[in-house]
Amino acid sequence: MASSTNALKSRLVKGDTLYGTFLCSFSPVIAEISGYAGYDFVVVDMEHGYGGISAALPCLQALSATGTPAILRLPECSQTWAKKALDLGSQGIMFPMIDTKGLAQEAVSYCRYPPNGLRGAAHPVIRASRMSCSLMCQVESMEGLSNVREIAAVDGVDCIQIGPLDLSASLGQLRDPVNDKVKAMMSGAEEAVIGLRSEKGDCNIGPYLAGFAMPNDGPDELRARGYHMVSGGVDIGLYRSAVVNDVKKFKMGLNLA
Repeated sequence: MASSTNALKSRLVKGDTLYGTFLCSFSPVIAEISGYAGYDFVVVDMEHGYGGISAALPCLQALSATGTPAILRLPECSQTWAKKALDLGSQGIMFPMIDTKGLAQEAVSYCRYPPNGLRGAAHPVIRASRMSCSLMCQVESMEGLSNVREIAAVDGVDCIQIGPLDLSASLGQLRDPVNDKVKAMMSGAEEAVIGLRSEKGDCNIGPYLAGFAMPNDGPDELRARGYHMVSGGVDIGLYRSAVVNDVKKFKMGLNLA
């Protein structure tokens, strides 16, 4: 498990672009398949997925067996959820709906032990005792994008995850995600985060950019704009596409018979 933790961070430092997927089904079998498929990371999604803390653990164990870094997305930015998630031992924690510098500072405090934070100490018994964890702040609203530079500059924030769907919704474009207006706002946020890295004198030092590939804004486009972590799909959506195409193929064969 320690090696997968180091692999995630060391590859980001090297400047690699990592390609991952989201796990909403909370199926350890699908988690294991995803790991062996070659994804660089898997996000176990407790915000929109079907499971919580107890259901997440078998998924983390399955991913650990494949050497694939696991990231836990929390349902909300709260100390209680962060405590439970951190003790599970993922390689990353993603906090949703981070709109301000203050919220980002709160998220960091939940992940640090006293006197620098509020995390409860149970290191002799928890699974996470041998692991380090990257902190990701998800910026997905107009307010968040307007504050993205301040959020990214908070000490302890390793990655900024831009959420195009919620951003589109905040602009009243729920049914038209990642249109030109949304892309323009994303571009400003991307430049702010990349500019912050440049000011540090090393573009391969965080905070890093992470994002979701969309039909009109694919992985190659995100990589070209400086994203270091790209999520290409969701397990449920990938399975749905596969079975729909499988049935369609069979029925087309019937029509040709």
